[in-house]
Amino acid sequence: MSFHPNDIARRTRLSTIALTVGFLVLTGAFFNAQILDHAKYAMQSEENRLRSIPVPAPRGIIYDLRGDIIAENLPGYSVSILSPRVDSLRATLSRLSQIIPITPREIENAVRRFRRAPNRPTVVLADASIDVVSVLEEHRLDYPQMIIQSVPKRYYPDGPLVASFVGYTGEITETELNLPKYAGYKPGQIVGKGGLEKEYEAVLHGKEGVKFDEVDARGRPVRTSSMRPDISPVPAPAMKTNIDMKLQRQVAAIFSDTLMGGAIAMDPKTGAVLALYSNPSFDPNRFTGGIPVDYWKELNTDPRKPLFNKVIQGTYPPASTYKLATATIALQNKLVRLDEHMPISCTGGMQYGRRYFRCWEKRGHGSLDLKGAIMKSCDVYFYQLGIRIGLSNLVAGGISLGMREKSGIDLPNEYSPVFPYKDVKEYYNRKYGAGNWSNSESLNLSIGQGNNSQTVANMAKFYAALATDGHNAKPFLVNRKPERKQILNLTPEQLARVRLALAGVVSEGGTAGGSRIEGLVIAGKTGTAQNPPNPDHAWFVGFAPADNPVILVAVFLEFGQHGWSAARVASRIMGYYTGKLPAEVVVTE
Repeated sequence: MSFHPNDIARRTRLSTIALTVGFLVLTGAFFNAQILDHAKYAMQSEENRLRSIPVPAPRGIIYDLRGDIIAENLPGYSVSILSPRVDSLRATLSRLSQIIPITPREIENAVRRFRRAPNRPTVVLADASIDVVSVLEEHRLDYPQMIIQSVPKRYYPDGPLVASFVGYTGEITETELNLPKYAGYKPGQIVGKGGLEKEYEAVLHGKEGVKFDEVDARGRPVRTSSMRPDISPVPAPAMKTNIDMKLQRQVAAIFSDTLMGGAIAMDPKTGAVLALYSNPSFDPNRFTGGIPVDYWKELNTDPRKPLFNKVIQGTYPPASTYKLATATIALQNKLVRLDEHMPISCTGGMQYGRRYFRCWEKRGHGSLDLKGAIMKSCDVYFYQLGIRIGLSNLVAGGISLGMREKSGIDLPNEYSPVFPYKDVKEYYNRKYGAGNWSNSESLNLSIGQGNNSQTVANMAKFYAALATDGHNAKPFLVNRKPERKQILNLTPEQLARVRLALAGVVSEGGTAGGSRIEGLVIAGKTGTAQNPPNPDHAWFVGFAPADNPVILVAVFLEFGQHGWSAARVASRIMGYYTGKLPAEVVVTE
C-alpha cells in the first residue's frame, strides 16, 4: 500500500501539532505546580512528612467559695495510633493486645473513633497507667505509628462527696457529636457528662492545641520539627462556685452510709447553693478515662440508685411541708386568719362524704388555730381548709407558687414536679376518667398528698419566699445575679406570724421538737409522705435563724418513716453552719 506525498505531509503536521499541544499542556502544568501553586504544594509536601498530634486542653479548675478545689487536672497518659485503614488499625491493636491488656470493647471503640475521624490519631487508651506506658515504651520501635503523650486527667479530691453536683467527664459519644452544642468537637475528646461539668461545658472545655512531629516514609518519628511551630492548647478559665466544701463534707458525714435521700442548703435571700448532696453517691474519679464495666454495672443494678440525683430528679409527695402552701393560699384569699379555729375539732380524723379521712395523730389534736395547726401538723384542720379553698383554687394557687415548675437550678437533667394543670376538670377526667373522682381530691392536695410530687430543690425554692419577704430565689451554684420573684402576697405581719408558727414546730413542742439547738431558733416544717407498701418518706424544710435566716435547708430521707428524722438532719446542718454545733456530727436512727 503506497501513501501519497501529500498524506505524509499532512500526518507529519498533525503529529507536530499534537506534540506541541502536549508539550504546552505539560509546561503549563509544571508552571502551575511550581510557580502558581507552589505554596499550596509545598504545604502539602510538608504535611506529608509532618505528623500533627492533637494536644488536649486542661479543663477549667472548679473551686468552692473559699478557694478549695472541687475539680482539678492531674498528669495522665493516653495511647493513640495513626493508621491509614481500619484493617491496619485492627492488625496493630491485635499485636498490641499481646503485650498489654486491650479488651475487644476497647478495640471496637478505637475503630469507631477512626471511622469518625481517620486523619486524627485514634485514641486506644484514654487513661493508661504508668505500668502500661512503661511496657509500651520498651516496644516503641516496633510500633512507629503509636503515640504516647501526657494529657490532663480530671480529678476530684473529694470524690463521692461532690458527685451530686459536679458530675463527671467522659469521651464524647456519637450522639453528642451530631448535636449543634458540640459543633467542632472531635471523636476521642473529653466532655462533661453530668453536673457542673456538663452544664458549663462551654466554659470548662478549653481549646485544643497541636504538636507537629517530623516522620519518615514509614511514619516513624525523626525529630521534633521546627519548620512549623506547635500550637499550644488554651486552658479553660477557673470557675468559682457558691459551694461551701466544709459544709458539704459535714452534710455527707451526717448522711454517712446509713441514710438514703438528699439535702440542699442555700442562702434564702439570694439562692446561692451552699451544699447539695444525694446519697448514696458514686465516685466520679472512676469515670475518668472510661467507666470500668463492672463498676458501671454495679451502679446501675444498685436498688438505691446512686446515679439518680434525689435532690433535683427525685419527685416525691411533699406531705406536710406543703401545708404552708395551703395556708398561704388561704391567707392570700382572705379565707382564714392565723388565729382562726375550724368548725370541726380534731379527734383523729373527719368524715367527708362516704370516706373517713384520718389525721396522723390518732388521738387527735383538739381545737387549734392556724398557728397551732402548723406547729402540730394537724391534718383535720388542713382538710377543712382545703375544702374551704376549693379544688380549683388550690390548684391555681399551687401553680402560682411554682409547684408545676422546675426550680431552675443550674444543673442539667432536673425533673419537673408533678402537679395538676389549671383546667382541673380536664386534668382529673384524663387522670381517672369522667365521674371517677370528686372534690375530695382537695383534702389530699391540702396536706401534700394526691397528685402532687415535688423535688427537694423546688421545695427549698418555695420556702425561700417564707423565709424572706415573699420572694422566692432560684437556686444557683455558679456566681450570677440572683433571680428572685414575688410569689406571696402576704403582709409583713402575716409573714412574721407564719415564721413564728414555723419556729414553734421546732422550739415550742411541735413535730420537730427533738431537733432544738440551744441558742439557735430554727423555723421549719416536717413532712411524712405516704409510700405504700413501703415505709413512709421523711421531709423537713426550714431555715435559721428564724428572724433573719442565713441558711435554708431542705432534707428528704427515703423510707425515713417520720418527718422528725429529717428534721434532725436539717437542724444539725444548720447548727454546724451557724457555729452552734461541732463538726463531724453523725446522725443515726
